[in-house]
Amino acid sequence: MRISPRIRQSSIFASGNLAFVIVVGASYLSATTALVYGQHRSVPLWEAVVLISAATAYIVIGTYGFSRCRTSNRPAARALYFVVQLLIAALLIKLRGHAGELGLILLPLAGQSALLLPLQWMIAVCSLIYLLLAMPLIMVSRWIDAIAVAMIYGTGIVFVVVFTRIAASERQSRASLGEANRLLLENAAQAEELAVTKERNRLAREIHDSLGHYLTVVNVQIGAAQAVFERDNPKALDHLAKAQALTQEGLAEVRRSVAALRASPIESRPIGEALLKLAAQWNGAGLAVNFSVHGQVRPLSPQADLTLYRSAQEALTNVSKHGHAESVMLSLSYSESSTLLRVVDDGAGSNGSESGFGLLGVRERALQLGGQVHIHTEVGKGFTLEVELPE
Repeated sequence: MRISPRIRQSSIFASGNLAFVIVVGASYLSATTALVYGQHRSVPLWEAVVLISAATAYIVIGTYGFSRCRTSNRPAARALYFVVQLLIAALLIKLRGHAGELGLILLPLAGQSALLLPLQWMIAVCSLIYLLLAMPLIMVSRWIDAIAVAMIYGTGIVFVVVFTRIAASERQSRASLGEANRLLLENAAQAEELAVTKERNRLAREIHDSLGHYLTVVNVQIGAAQAVFERDNPKALDHLAKAQALTQEGLAEVRRSVAALRASPIESRPIGEALLKLAAQWNGAGLAVNFSVHGQVRPLSPQADLTLYRSAQEALTNVSKHGHAESVMLSLSYSESSTLLRVVDDGAGSNGSESGFGLLGVRERALQLGGQVHIHTEVGKGFTLEVELPE
């Protein structure tokens, strides 16, 4: 069974409460022993009852009352707690005749004031404790003895308050560190989950863009071979040979991707050369793709090269699947501030609601590099894809 924090704090076996009981009990036992044997007299019954009752009340209030004050955070309750405890201590000292051994019962009270009260009220309570300890001695002893003992009491109070404040500060620091560690573990778990999600999406894009592209082109080549098989066997065999070559190329890329999880289809080739080869693949599959380059050619980052290549690949795959186009204009334009890839077909177009996974991958790739994707299309007026990446 799990015990709530409030119950644990209120228990007499909590560390702070147990220390309070031990100190007060030892002080009370020492004072009682000195009272009985020091003056060689028996203690009247009424005095014993009052001493025991007052001491019991002091201990009970000092444990459970103190714990309740810590959890309630009500200034009035805390003020009442210290007033009651000081009155009980004053009664005990009055019955004893002077503080003597009973002075120890007020030291834990000084430590509690350091935990419960603001600085100014703590100083006020500690001053009352000091007067309660020192005044009876000053009134009955020589001034030199009173000053010496009063200095001891003052030193004890200061020591208890400082030690309590340091211990409380360390406890708070440990609690803060534990909370910080907990948040760090949570953030680390979230970061790991985010990294896994990003990698999963990246792999999904790679599979769609690479394997999907090769399978689409292979399918087109096989379809072309079937269409001319009866009347032109050499041409059909040529289409099948191209399909086989594309299949082998696709398998090689899949193997590279599985081995490194980051295979780049453009490898060390410039983006212009990679796009020219891509256009040639589709020209061989029967789709007329015209590729052109405009502006001053400059090297791009590997991420930009791959983004532009995958975008062109996705656009041409979509043209083959859905566009029913006869020709495609593929262009790469360099300006001072950006690089623009443009794919324009003369196919059937659409109503502008293109939202497939491939186009989503194109947008994600471009956004990661701070780029933009624009789509222009109408039914019967072809489809245009523009991917612009900043310099």
